[in-house]
Amino acid sequence: MAGAAIIGAGVAIALAGAAAAGIWRVGARSQSPKRKEVTGIVDSRLIVDDVAFESAGSKLAGWLIRLPSADADRPLPVVIVAHGWGSNRSRVLRYAKPLYEAGYGVFLYDARSHGDSEDIKAPSALMFRDDVLAAVQAVSTLPGIDRDRIVVLGHSLGGFGAVLSLAQGMKVRAVVTDSMPVHFDTMVRSQLKAKGLPFFPLGYFIPAIWLLRAKIPRAVVREANVPDILRQYAGASEAAALHKTPVYMVHSLGDSFIPAQDLQKLKDTLAPGTIDTLFVQSDGHSASEQDPKFWEHVLPFIERSMK
Repeated sequence: MAGAAIIGAGVAIALAGAAAAGIWRVGARSQSPKRKEVTGIVDSRLIVDDVAFESAGSKLAGWLIRLPSADADRPLPVVIVAHGWGSNRSRVLRYAKPLYEAGYGVFLYDARSHGDSEDIKAPSALMFRDDVLAAVQAVSTLPGIDRDRIVVLGHSLGGFGAVLSLAQGMKVRAVVTDSMPVHFDTMVRSQLKAKGLPFFPLGYFIPAIWLLRAKIPRAVVREANVPDILRQYAGASEAAALHKTPVYMVHSLGDSFIPAQDLQKLKDTLAPGTIDTLFVQSDGHSASEQDPKFWEHVLPFIERSMK
């Protein structure tokens, strides 16, 4: 009987080990975005400058695009567009045309482990924050750029990174987010759902694996709290003397990947005037700008912020 018990315990340990190894592999794969090809810019009217810069020692690739009609005698205001997980700069060109036709330079870049930028072992939401900060620094040093008139527009995790950057001292005229996850838990649920995997029990193990692989202390994650950051750093442009940054948050009611309810709940928890919000009617996670209301509201917000 004792021998059978020992064998049974050994089998249980082996099964537990195999399960743990399997969960680790799932976590590692889910932290490795599939690269998508960077395609060229179609609009032949544009001036396109290739820009190389660094974030945490890794090389990143970007474009600064503008129309030739931009006033060469005046520093150029710029909108930086930050893409989300599994995307790249060419996939967020969908935002560019209304911006450069309004007279802005548009800076698009590939985050680390995306597009033509260098790989890192364990990409994370905090990586997007650090890459946004690096992009703002890079743009502010480019010749002919008005370093005092920069706005960041971030899609999904690009928007998440932009909001987190406010707590790191990022100085820009405004931040616009589109289809941004508010909580880390939302990101986990969305990634598992996209891969057809159950939240239970993976949702309880995957975040720990991500943090371990990225070497991110839990205390740092607790500090990356979007509602708290917005309460402290976001506000109307009239509050500039208080070092507040205007933040406009857009979400589509047809987004089945990151639910719009997250933004509605966030709005309800913040004091009036902390952020501006817009809910549009587009299908999917990457189509908000197709609703005419998007540009009808976002462009005037950017224009007010640039002034």
